[in-house]
Amino acid sequence: MTDVMEETTFERLESEVRSYARSFPKKFKRATGVWMETESGERYLDFLSGCSSLNYGHNDPVLKQALLDYIAEDGIAHSLDLHTMAKEAFLEEFESTILKPRKLDYKVMFTGPTGANAVEAALKIARKVTGRHEVIAFTNGFHGMTLGALACTGNEGKRGGAGMPLSGVTRMPFNGYMGDGLDTAEYLDQVLSDPSSGIDAPAAIILETVQGEGGLNAASPAWLKRIAAIARRHGALLIADDIQAGCGRTGSFFSFEAAGLKPDVVTLAKSLSGMGLPFAVTLIKREFDIWKPGEHNGTFRGNCHAFVTATTALKHYWRSDELSAKVEEDGRYVSRRLHKLAAAIGADSSAVKGRGMMLGLDMGSGERASEIVRTAFENGLIIETSGGEDEVVKILPALTIARADLEKGMDIVEAAVRTTARPLQQMAGE
Repeated sequence: MTDVMEETTFERLESEVRSYARSFPKKFKRATGVWMETESGERYLDFLSGCSSLNYGHNDPVLKQALLDYIAEDGIAHSLDLHTMAKEAFLEEFESTILKPRKLDYKVMFTGPTGANAVEAALKIARKVTGRHEVIAFTNGFHGMTLGALACTGNEGKRGGAGMPLSGVTRMPFNGYMGDGLDTAEYLDQVLSDPSSGIDAPAAIILETVQGEGGLNAASPAWLKRIAAIARRHGALLIADDIQAGCGRTGSFFSFEAAGLKPDVVTLAKSLSGMGLPFAVTLIKREFDIWKPGEHNGTFRGNCHAFVTATTALKHYWRSDELSAKVEEDGRYVSRRLHKLAAAIGADSSAVKGRGMMLGLDMGSGERASEIVRTAFENGLIIETSGGEDEVVKILPALTIARADLEKGMDIVEAAVRTTARPLQQMAGE
């Protein structure tokens, strides 16, 4: 078989819903670190990282060895919610390395293995605790593709796939959505305070601190603090969706640490396992953990292989501040490159989006951004887009990437932008 997907097994048998394979039409065989290799030996630098599911790269050797050792000892693979040594080790490491140093007191709920399932659990517990049904979500937010999570998602195309009305959610403008002239936190507070606004008292306010799929819109710490205060004032639980921005992607383990938040509920998935293994949790403040046994469950909530690699990742990368410091340093480097590139094509500084190592360049149109992605792939780089119209070229490499590989990837991005994007002023006048 060839690398190019013509009339192959995939075309013949796989659903038309596939998407990434259309942008990167190669057949991949192996991957290590930040490099992926095709069946014919072509190598591609990976700036997609499983959409932030591979923060430590492909087949991290320390995590891989821990999993191999566990399997070789006939460690339990599937356990529902039975007590296992693998789960106990994860819980103890998560408490000592992540929760206690941050003075966070959460019960850990093991949901089904996807981020969407963690969000569904978060919405359900908020409604159960408050006795309310309405949820406040934000423009450009993305929270998953199952019906409850999808109701909180802003993207029209994704919502359209539901085939039915998506209710129980009121949409509010995210930080900066209305420009500098409107404080959207103040607006939210006003409508929740006015009994004639028509907005029902919410069970929860759900948000991403950096909107991964929505265009890398980064909320300011001041805005986040105001939203947290509004949630408390109006009796709503604050849900932080840290599925894409968490596990170190913005520098700190949780993306909301810089704002000093202690959300009532937190969702984690993607890089929690450390190796791309399915694993998601919903963290719930102790006083809100009022579930009845089995009230929310899932067959694959006991993925012990993921517990093993997650525990190893916490031990190896999060017992010190070394990785956080690297993410901040690399983020500053990528941001400088993007600002220079934005200036070169006639864009202002607002075209550079995101925070930490969750950054991108707003090209003003999905067509231009997609052309850049195609050109970059032709030159050996896998990179994706985000935003309501896929207008942002999204840079999401492994957090452990070597500087030489990061520079090489940024060189490819820069060349693709310069060769495919005429100056924005010229395009605007056409």
